[in-house]
Amino acid sequence: MQKTGPLVFAAALLLPGCIAKTALNVATMPVKATSQAADWATTSQDESDRNYGREMRQREAREARERKKACEEAGYRDC
Repeated sequence: MQKTGPLVFAAALLLPGCIAKTALNVATMPVKATSQAADWATTSQDESDRNYGREMRQREAREARERKKACEEAGYRDC
């Protein structure tokens, strides 16, 4: 019975902090979820620029393939 005394004392000191942290996490969870949903729903300027650059590179590559194909179909050897 004497061995459980220090354990109970330590638990009494540690649990209130644990409970407070859990309560804080529960209270801030909806705010974090809303923030994350807003982040997923919107596009930042950086993301927009990156997507535009990717689209332009893909378009240029597609146009280059089409020009090469048209050149070869026209009968030119050095395209």
